[in-house]
Amino acid sequence: MERFDVRRFRNFTEEARERAEELVNRARIMEFLEKKKEDEKLKRTLMLVLAAIGAIAAVAAVSYAVYRFVSPDYLEEYEDEDDVVPEA
Repeated sequence: MERFDVRRFRNFTEEARERAEELVNRARIMEFLEKKKEDEKLKRTLMLVLAAIGAIAAVAAVSYAVYRFVSPDYLEEYEDEDDVVPEA
């Protein structure tokens, strides 16, 4: 029968502990990467929504500017009534 070797047992337990720590670290990294992917997806969605709102606002601003440029100015045709002297 072989004799029980304490050093061999200690090496085995240290290797097992290192492997367990490595697995835990890998699990943490995978969890972090998964969370990061979700955050990136959220950021992308938010950016698309903000880009759409910005595009709509830009079109509205250009439309308003064209309207103001093209519409006639009725105040120029208005005759000032201050020039007329009221009859007494």
